[in-house]
Amino acid sequence: MLQLVLEKRDTFGKKLFPSRKMGKLPVVVYGSKHKSGSYFVSVKDFKKIWKEAGESTLVSLKEDSKNYDVLIQEVDTHPLSGEPIHADFYAIDINKPVEVKVAVEFVGVSPAVKNLGAILVKVMHELEIKILPKYLVHQIEVDISKLEKFGDAIHASDIKLPVSAELLTPATEAVALVKEVVEEKEEEAPVDLTAIEVQEKGKKPKEGEEAEASTSPEKSEKPEKKEEKK
Repeated sequence: MLQLVLEKRDTFGKKLFPSRKMGKLPVVVYGSKHKSGSYFVSVKDFKKIWKEAGESTLVSLKEDSKNYDVLIQEVDTHPLSGEPIHADFYAIDINKPVEVKVAVEFVGVSPAVKNLGAILVKVMHELEIKILPKYLVHQIEVDISKLEKFGDAIHASDIKLPVSAELLTPATEAVALVKEVVEEKEEEAPVDLTAIEVQEKGKKPKEGEEAEASTSPEKSEKPEKKEEKK
């Protein structure tokens, strides 16, 4: 079983900075047969186990001479780097079932996708189950080779669960399905007749030209100058 070593801590808030710099991750442990307490674990070891275990695989916490079976309950990460900055562990009773969300792993090849060009839609990526801790698994496989024609779907009730597991996700929920590719035709925009300008025949004088024309010396008639009598 995956194991982390606990180190008791009594620092909180801003005072955690020096410990973080030393590669320690602040955590909280609570749950069955364990009084809520604050600890440090190695951030390097935690990242390795978190990647492998996720939140549905048992982890052993070692505190002095004692060992606790726990689940990684919640992990806070840095908004920019994505690095873990805090984690909660839930101590469990090995003899009592626990409710967990287990990741779904899609396996196989869908004939509908391969032969008919259908689109595979992965509707769900985890299933919620109730299970005895010793039977916990990291992933549940979903065989998509059963999707043979357009419209076929795999529901939560169709999936084979681990030993002792009870399905909590609604049985009728679709986990994966295939559908036909439908090409959308581009609709031609209606022509707005009111926006069309009708061009008049002949050259239309520009704005201001009419006024100019009326005062133009070429087009205006000047009165003849009478010859003065001597």
